[in-house]
Amino acid sequence: MPTQYYTASSLDGFIATEDDSIEWLFSLVDVNATSYPQFIADVGALAMGSATYEWMLKHVIKPTTGDGASWPYTQPTWVFSSRAIEPIDRAEIHVVRGDVRPVHAAMTQAAAGKNLWIVGGGDLAGQFYDAGLLDEIIVQIGSVTLGRGKPLLPRRIDGALALRLTSVERIGDGMAELRYDVRRAEVSV
Repeated sequence: MPTQYYTASSLDGFIATEDDSIEWLFSLVDVNATSYPQFIADVGALAMGSATYEWMLKHVIKPTTGDGASWPYTQPTWVFSSRAIEPIDRAEIHVVRGDVRPVHAAMTQAAAGKNLWIVGGGDLAGQFYDAGLLDEIIVQIGSVTLGRGKPLLPRRIDGALALRLTSVERIGDGMAELRYDVRRAEVSV
């Protein structure tokens, strides 16, 4: 059961604009034409940062307008946040902070043999990488540039030593999916 960072990025390496918007992504491809449906079926637990969670609240759940959808995940979700967050009815959400290692252990237990998804953002995925807990990066690169925004993975990673490209797949005219195995380094505790 790998720990996977599955995300989309602009061609110039940003997963969101400076104000955390991912609207740029929706015009590029139908999600059902991507690997997402099979990917999410194999996920047993999720982790995300507070900006990702708040984007979901504002753009998917929409609690203030009443015209939103329900929480899209049946899997338990850990949200890393240093502040209080708005709860969502009928969703198993754990608010955490600090070291990713104990959270990874809890996620592994809850996932019951299924994969762990690091939803975002890039810094959170980087923390799992730094702790030696990231196994795979799956990134769908969109045919758009943002100029600036939230980076895909704000870490220096020596690709020759740490990343191994395992597949490249074209998704329509607007995206390509790259998959990398992450070679786990020895991490001192």
